[in-house]
Amino acid sequence: MKVDLTAATEAVELITGGWRAQCLYTAVKLGIPDLIQAGQTTNSQLAAATGSKEEGIHRLMRLLTAVGVFEGNGTDGYRNTPVSTVLLNTPDSLRDMCLLYGEEFYTAWGHARESITTLTAGFEIAYGEPLYTYLSHDEDATERFQLAMKAGNLFFDYVPEVVDLAGKTFVDVGGGPGQLTAAILGAVPDARAKLMDREHVIPVARENLSASVGLDRVELYPGDMFESVPEGGDIYFLCRVLAGWSDDAIVGVFENCRKAMKDSSGRLIILERVVVDEDSTMLPALWDLHLLMTNGGRHRTVGKFTTLLNRAGLRVERIADLPVETTAIIAAP
Repeated sequence: MKVDLTAATEAVELITGGWRAQCLYTAVKLGIPDLIQAGQTTNSQLAAATGSKEEGIHRLMRLLTAVGVFEGNGTDGYRNTPVSTVLLNTPDSLRDMCLLYGEEFYTAWGHARESITTLTAGFEIAYGEPLYTYLSHDEDATERFQLAMKAGNLFFDYVPEVVDLAGKTFVDVGGGPGQLTAAILGAVPDARAKLMDREHVIPVARENLSASVGLDRVELYPGDMFESVPEGGDIYFLCRVLAGWSDDAIVGVFENCRKAMKDSSGRLIILERVVVDEDSTMLPALWDLHLLMTNGGRHRTVGKFTTLLNRAGLRVERIADLPVETTAIIAAP
């Protein structure tokens, strides 16, 4: 019986996907997109600039040109494509995501079989401690993690389009480096913000917000969302901070937000990817497994979030779609 060549080709594409990811990581680690942008475009120029063997650069670039990351050739010169352009060392690029995913997270995925069979985070198996513990004492990894998170937040600019924030005070719970806060304050001139995160994150948020929108409309709070959240907000955002925690822990955070709201007009807004168990698209299912590999977490269905919100005395008022398959769940007391 003849082999199904189409199926075999698709299988080989899946089997070798990790190789392509590591080749892309290597090019970004060596700074090749930036070198090409600066005019160093041939194999010999790239080899000299990166301290590499010319043959190695030639073989790497042959592959990355074949998959559309670059154009041209090593003699006449390579050119950046839209793909490599979003990997340049510029603000809001995907460079740091590529670096983090090619290093610590790639190592975590190397333990996928054990992680899936035991529901233990691949990162913890690889590094001997949970992701957030590791980040708390590794400044370099923390910076790459925050920048990678920033690069993945492509939907932030669209949040003011689905939530009325005019004249409101919002609380960005677990706000990280402050990108969501900055996006909202930049789009809504009369909004005010309270950003809360762990103590070692607050200086990063202060620096970023000071450089982007200023600090005159922002209050910064170090703290633990499982213990309490800042009081007096009209809207409480929980943006991509719930996936790594248990149902009971999340209900506790919801209760803290409900208690802290200014009054019954307050709203809690969850910004997350959600999963469906039938006819799932690739991205939410892939990110769900990635959470298992990195922090042992998971994405939840809208129905699951609804149940947890109800336990905390909140009801789902409406649901809105955001770019890159992100969902806004708006809940009221």
